[in-house]
Amino acid sequence: MKISRSIKVAAVVAAAAVVAASPAFAGTALTGAGSSFAAPLIGACKTAYQTASGNTITYNPAGSGTGRGNTDKGIGDFNFSDATYTPAVATVVHIPVVAAPVAIAYNLNSTKTLYLSPSTLSDIFAGKITMWNDPAIAADNNGISPQVVFKKSASGAVVKDAAGKPVVLKTIQVKRYFTLPNQKIKVIYRGDGSGTTQNLVNMFIKKFPTTWTKASSSTFTSVFPGSINDAANLGRFQAATGSAGVSALAAKTKYSITYVEASYASAQKLGLAAIKNAAGSYALPDAGGTAAFLNAGTVAADGKMTFNYETTDPAAYVLGIVSYALVDTKTKNAADVKSFLNALLDPTCPNTDPTLQYSTITGPLLAADKALIAKIGA
Repeated sequence: MKISRSIKVAAVVAAAAVVAASPAFAGTALTGAGSSFAAPLIGACKTAYQTASGNTITYNPAGSGTGRGNTDKGIGDFNFSDATYTPAVATVVHIPVVAAPVAIAYNLNSTKTLYLSPSTLSDIFAGKITMWNDPAIAADNNGISPQVVFKKSASGAVVKDAAGKPVVLKTIQVKRYFTLPNQKIKVIYRGDGSGTTQNLVNMFIKKFPTTWTKASSSTFTSVFPGSINDAANLGRFQAATGSAGVSALAAKTKYSITYVEASYASAQKLGLAAIKNAAGSYALPDAGGTAAFLNAGTVAADGKMTFNYETTDPAAYVLGIVSYALVDTKTKNAADVKSFLNALLDPTCPNTDPTLQYSTITGPLLAADKALIAKIGA
């Protein structure tokens, strides 16, 4: 019997929060919590790791805020956050071992591609654009523009060159057209502390500072321009907890839009928007577009990344992000934590299920990750 993709992804997400059966021989029980963005990858890869190592992995996808909080309290062997912060413990390092796109997902009774420019997207989440048939959205969805198609392996994984860049198979011209309803936009946002939120608003703050004037935060309501409780926003802005929560609420809410890791959106049969980049191309939230975007950024010696939202690479998806493993280099289970992080970095991990759209870590970012992992227990 063929299992549907949505059921398959849902099973992966559920698996991320439970412990697998004990291995045949005793190993180390590693625990962690944090980013729900990273959970599907951990769920997809941990069974093979557990079988090979004899260790067990328990991961609670409670959100990046929990990952940072647990790290500061010394809870867990590793935690994950989709955004950087200043740890309470000086020996904690950020290791960007997970890469994937933040998808802009929508419920318009169609999975046809919606096209959005960053300025239009900003105005939607800032509450400036309130109707789906707003002229700005209509303009984004009327015209012809280039779109990059990546070369893929037989398994569906994006092929990369020796430098770690995704290989472009061809560039096609796409006609942008979407029949937009005369309906109010319902914005679904993360109500909990979320690195996914912080990555989204960081792009807005960088590109549109006159609109997004508040300091960056993992809490959407604290960064939102004005007050989210204004009468004009009541009923239009709704909160949910975790990636699973926002995607499920969007699936139940007609005319909604949200931001979430791509596999959660696909599991709920939500549409995925193509986002315009500085080259004038509209890129989809996939592993190839994420790799192209991350390759245009820089990584510091401490592992923290700086993204280039103005890259002119036509393949770049400007909401590609990383999720950081937060690890105290003085952890008592150093060797086992290192082996687990190296397993996540191995290409066989993100390529276990290419439909999840996790990107393999390559090039300078991989070198930085290896150097940071080497510090654990040193």
